[in-house]
Amino acid sequence: MKTRVVKFFLTIGILLPLLASAPLTAQTPVQSDNAQISGKVTGPSGAALSAAKVSIKNLNTGESTEAQTDATGLYSASNLAPGDYEISVTAAGLETKSTKITLAVGANQSADFTLAASPSQGAPAAGQLPNAPAPAQKQPAEAEPNLQDLGFPNAETKSNAKEQALLDKRTHMLKIHQRLGLITAIPLAAAVISSAGAGGRNTSSTSRDLHAAIGASAAGLYIATAYFAIRAPRIPGTQTRGQIRWHKALAWIHGPGMILTPILGAIAFNQKSRGEKVHGIASAHLPVALVTAGAYGAAMLAVSVKF
Repeated sequence: MKTRVVKFFLTIGILLPLLASAPLTAQTPVQSDNAQISGKVTGPSGAALSAAKVSIKNLNTGESTEAQTDATGLYSASNLAPGDYEISVTAAGLETKSTKITLAVGANQSADFTLAASPSQGAPAAGQLPNAPAPAQKQPAEAEPNLQDLGFPNAETKSNAKEQALLDKRTHMLKIHQRLGLITAIPLAAAVISSAGAGGRNTSSTSRDLHAAIGASAAGLYIATAYFAIRAPRIPGTQTRGQIRWHKALAWIHGPGMILTPILGAIAFNQKSRGEKVHGIASAHLPVALVTAGAYGAAMLAVSVKF
């Protein structure tokens, strides 16, 4: 029985570095289920309408998302749950227009609108005869300068749906990384505590088995936690600053430590099971484990406490 347990944990120590890197290429990144709506709003003459209000209502939940067109008449709304939606567009002096669409999972759908003049604009004033000539229409005011008039290319003034999708995906994966990191801290702390009963001369095999099992679970959760951090998409042009830099720098300490600790632990386990005193490189198991746990705790504090 003891021989089987020793072989099991030695196998974990040998395969752990391979397991740490395998998910990075073998698994498919988590995809976001959220969808996105974008489009352009123009007036009766076909000119782009800025500051038009866009209301996107989820017909299944009744929740509404508000947006507004920019200087080029473009609008967009992301992080929308799949389902049926009603989109309404309003602008001063123009008739409100609406349409219904169905968003599929992860869809990026477009909905353009052209607003007509409001009927009230052409109604006869009070006391005016029906056959009386219509009052002279005011000449439209000169269009306000937009970003293109100021020399900005049209491509630079439009929202980048691809970068927004990358940002949404990165946010989703880092949230999972954060939650798994908190869960991993529990078996990691338990492994450090249980090491007190797994190391002396008078310790039983049951104490060593319990300590090894807790350590193996902590290592497995750590691998899953690291996967979501490493596979989260990078946004071009962004820089790591502030406490995040400390968080990532400490990973260079607890990362190798989480690989080395189980290997040294398996060697120490084998020595103790043969009735020997822990010696050689196996004697570094506890110091390495303490440094690893300390660096992991400091990395969590770096993103939890402002300083």
